[in-house]
Amino acid sequence: MSAREFNFDGLVGPSHNYAGLSFGNVASFSNVKSASNPRLAALQGLAKMRALAARGFAQAVMPPQSRPNLRMLRSIGFGGSDAEVLARAWREAPVVLACAYSASPMWTANAATVSPSADTVDGRAHFTAANLNNKLHRADEHAQSTRTLKALFADEKHFAVHQALPSTPAFGDEGAANHTRLCAEHGAPGVEFFTYGRVEFDPSAPSPKKYPARQTLEASQAIARLHGLDSARTVYASQNPDVIDQGVFHNDVIAVGNGNVLFYHEQAFADEAGVLGRLRNAMEAVRADLVPVRVDTREVSVADAVTSYLFNSQLLSKADGGMALVIPQECQENQAVARYLERLVADGGPIDELIHFDLRQSMRNGGGPACLRLRVALTDAEAAAMHQGVVMTETLYATLVAWVEKHYRDHLEPHDLADPQFAIECAVALEELTRILGLPGLYDL
Repeated sequence: MSAREFNFDGLVGPSHNYAGLSFGNVASFSNVKSASNPRLAALQGLAKMRALAARGFAQAVMPPQSRPNLRMLRSIGFGGSDAEVLARAWREAPVVLACAYSASPMWTANAATVSPSADTVDGRAHFTAANLNNKLHRADEHAQSTRTLKALFADEKHFAVHQALPSTPAFGDEGAANHTRLCAEHGAPGVEFFTYGRVEFDPSAPSPKKYPARQTLEASQAIARLHGLDSARTVYASQNPDVIDQGVFHNDVIAVGNGNVLFYHEQAFADEAGVLGRLRNAMEAVRADLVPVRVDTREVSVADAVTSYLFNSQLLSKADGGMALVIPQECQENQAVARYLERLVADGGPIDELIHFDLRQSMRNGGGPACLRLRVALTDAEAAAMHQGVVMTETLYATLVAWVEKHYRDHLEPHDLADPQFAIECAVALEELTRILGLPGLYDL
């Protein structure tokens, strides 16, 4: 069946700030408490969406979440008026206040795991919001993620939106950042590939020593059950714990797949040969040959991969049959990575084009092109059934640029989070956004 892959990019919210909340994310930690530029961050993201849509790629917008999270602050004892809540949180727990203002929902790869209708037992596209329970600043996101997904994919004839898994360490789930789909074409049955960092009920399984493993095998298996996936076409793989300890907090920092191509670093998996063997066997069931594109350590070190976000790139199928790799500007500035990419596109393999964007505001906070988007393969009927107000067009782009320039600050310091006027600015901006996108009542304020 004919289908296209839509990329739903997270629209950066007006509270974009550098709080360094994500232990294990090297970029996030290295820029802690720096001044941010929310306006530039949003415009950089919108420019990427517009450019890819202009190239003919299916592109949509995922709206930001409401900030500050006053409900969370009140639940832990900060009372009074909104202004009093913010002032007391700033005095007594500024890190918690930063969590309440977190801009991390912009990285929609963590919003959910998606299985297209070609893979599921009931023939519907399935979504499970990620519980993100490893980090306080993300642990509440699933409630709004679920509301948003239900608003965008409301037609139950075509879509099934599941609640997040139980918020317990055993089911730690980080969404599509640890999930890849491999297939002959987007509308054909595919292989769903889940990666995990630890096994809750097997303490002897490999696990990192320095940084937390955020995804469990048990969570991945639960999502496969919820989505009704065929076990013969579902593969689970352990991340290499050593690279997690080098800053590979999600698998999409060290590997990315598209179509029948898996672009990955040789140190990505705990058992590289075993993983490739299981993927090849599963791909036989969908009549496709796996094409692994392996990056050796001698060409690109793990450190270079992490700092450049080489693998946190989008791998997109083009109309001419080739594939384009959407990379951040940092890949061009890292000598080892730039040399490798030059050879990659010249060697006649499946990846024959590089598209680069300046996403420095996102990169400084620990997220590259792949973090910013949720991939959703949709048939023509499903694409028509989803909410149309978020599909990127030239008109929507121009409207959103004007909205950002009207409402977003171009300089945000940590102490600004205590300003009650800033909270009002954020609320006013999002209220207008719901009208622009045609999503009244999106936020449960």
